[in-house]
Amino acid sequence: MLTIGELAPDFELPNQDGKNVRLSDFRGKKVVLFAFPHANTMGCNNQACGFRDEFEEFRTHNAVVLGISCDPQAVLQEWKANKNLPYDLLSDTTHEVVQAWGAWGIPMFGIIKVPMINRSYWVIDEDGVLIDQQINVLPGTSVKKALEAVERVITPTTTG
Repeated sequence: MLTIGELAPDFELPNQDGKNVRLSDFRGKKVVLFAFPHANTMGCNNQACGFRDEFEEFRTHNAVVLGISCDPQAVLQEWKANKNLPYDLLSDTTHEVVQAWGAWGIPMFGIIKVPMINRSYWVIDEDGVLIDQQINVLPGTSVKKALEAVERVITPTTTG
């Protein structure tokens, strides 16, 4: 699992349209990254639509929103269109990124992990530093807590 206060590891993944997206492309902006198990399921619809509904509020705080799952690009493309999601959905079909970020595997009975994404979110500041995260979070809670984290961080301003 990542540590708050450390530089978030960079990654590159294709979005729903096959365009590669790198975390480092967003330096200078806050990034809210949320992980979801499967597109177009009840909890994931709740989470993704919650981020959609608060999207403009995130933007007012100089933040971008990105969703990540192990779903293939075509599934993410269809879901994005059907739910009118205004942000990119990243396809991590090898689960390499979500594993590195601590969100791969749902603990069961304390001894085994079910091989799927554990619903999570991370907030990264303008310099690429992880400022908040929660692994294993409820759909609506992830939106609320991520927005609270973004609102706590003062965006640097330039004068001159």
